[in-house]
Amino acid sequence: MADEISRRTVIVGAAIVPVAALAAAAQTAAPSSALSDSQLRLLAAIVDRIIPKDELSPSASESGVTVYINRSLWDYLASEKPAFVEGLEMTDAFARRAQDKAFVDLSAEKQDAVLTAMDKGAAEGFPNAQAFFNRVHRLTLEGMFGDPYYGGNKNFAGWDLIKYPGPRLATSLDDQKMGVEIKPVHRSAYGGGEHGH
Repeated sequence: MADEISRRTVIVGAAIVPVAALAAAAQTAAPSSALSDSQLRLLAAIVDRIIPKDELSPSASESGVTVYINRSLWDYLASEKPAFVEGLEMTDAFARRAQDKAFVDLSAEKQDAVLTAMDKGAAEGFPNAQAFFNRVHRLTLEGMFGDPYYGGNKNFAGWDLIKYPGPRLATSLDDQKMGVEIKPVHRSAYGGGEHGH
């Protein structure tokens, strides 16, 4: 019969509907940020001391590193968010004890002193300071030099800084010669320019 629905049509339809429903529910339930505005300001101040703006490149936050870390804490690093937020709070508390001001209100030199103490494990009253600093440092490098698809490396600033030409499916014979500077492609491995997920 022409009006009969085949078993295959039912199975395919049943598989598509729940996926579409789940995707729609996930899109409506997603918050705009894993971190609060004040946490993002503090994070930006920290990552900007790890990779400050200079004549060669914009700062880490200008390059989207805070966007990358924020998205990561909402997505695949969601289980780390409570410890990360606690680390941000402990960093600010240590800055207030050691320098009498919030971290974001300190001069660059005093911010460096706070972060150096954390890196050396010498931040009094902050037992996991070194581990937290190492985690922020690692995420900063990932955000600065990773694929722009994930929110960092805005305008390919990190790739331009290290002269990484971008992912390529093929290269010309001229690009394969020794000592030749390869022209940057400025494309994400996941498609056009930066867009984030």
